[in-house]
Amino acid sequence: MKRVTIYSDGGADPNPGPGGWAAVLIYGPHRREISAAVAATTNNRMELTAAIEALRALKGPCEVDFHTDSEYVQKGMRDWLPGWKARGWRRGKRPVKNLDLWKALDAEASRHRITWNWVRGHSNQPENERCDELAARAIAALRAETSAEALDAALTEFLGHGAAGGEQLL
Repeated sequence: MKRVTIYSDGGADPNPGPGGWAAVLIYGPHRREISAAVAATTNNRMELTAAIEALRALKGPCEVDFHTDSEYVQKGMRDWLPGWKARGWRRGKRPVKNLDLWKALDAEASRHRITWNWVRGHSNQPENERCDELAARAIAALRAETSAEALDAALTEFLGHGAAGGEQLL
């Protein structure tokens, strides 16, 4: 089984607002960087998307050393996920927030053996800093090619979705 190291990051600026995600995948001497942006989202959704897309980029089952600066992602995958699944994807009486993305991440993660590691953000860890830079560039590119009116409309639409309005997605 191939051993791959992944670093990921995501964010929204402002939160909620336009967001970007990025990942750096390292396999031996090979390195791949991926990133993208969306018009309206949250920090947590971008952190989850970064992890999902990084794992989707792997061509087959791998042993993955996964590094994220999101305790939400790291603790979710390492500590919370089994309980959520056992309770029908619920936290108390309410559904888990960002359920669509947690289910997608669970599905992608099931193909691999993953060690989930937390790295402090903005602590001069080169690959984490690179992910932060790529995500920020993706947001900047989106802003450059999208009108303020279109971004406002996307945010309004985003906040209007979910069982409890936008709060369900945060």
